[in-house]
Amino acid sequence: MLLPYLNENLIEAGCDEAGRGCLAGAVYAAAVILPGDFKNELLNDSKQLTEKQRYALREVIQREAVAWAVGVVSPEEIDELNILRASFLAMHRAVDQLAIRPQHLLIDGNRFNKYPGIPHTTIVKGDGKYLSIAAASILAKTYRDDYMNRLHEEFPYYDWDHNKGYPTKKHRAAIAERGTTPYHRMTFNLLGDGQLTLGF
Repeated sequence: MLLPYLNENLIEAGCDEAGRGCLAGAVYAAAVILPGDFKNELLNDSKQLTEKQRYALREVIQREAVAWAVGVVSPEEIDELNILRASFLAMHRAVDQLAIRPQHLLIDGNRFNKYPGIPHTTIVKGDGKYLSIAAASILAKTYRDDYMNRLHEEFPYYDWDHNKGYPTKKHRAAIAERGTTPYHRMTFNLLGDGQLTLGF
């Protein structure tokens, strides 16, 4: 059972990202403030849900959240910053857009660059522990999936409608055969060569 909050008396926003380990595309992050009495039996870490469940839950989250927002950092910015810092920037951009300013941030993971003026707590596997982080994981994942599906229409050879930019054999074979696109992250180890460069 996921927890509704860490601090009962604060306005908390859960934050999570999607697309950190991808070879192509932007990294997306979401920030979500849920009502204190929010309940949903299905809501969980987006990786534990089917695609259909994620999109159904996105509708619920957007309808019932006190505030929600999505932040994006481009492949060019990822190459400039590195993926870890880009992930934090995407979360900052999501928080920037919230209609209500949170008093505390719950961050999925073990590291974060402090957001100005708002304290935070990092929580390893937080998307499987707190409702607001799980909600953020679903928004980040579904909005990024929508984006990768659009890129697939432009560059169909890379199988992005299935792999969403992650390093699958088919994705890497297409890079080897056809080269890169403007959406590939050029600082990543695109062809594998026995190892992945994830920027951690």
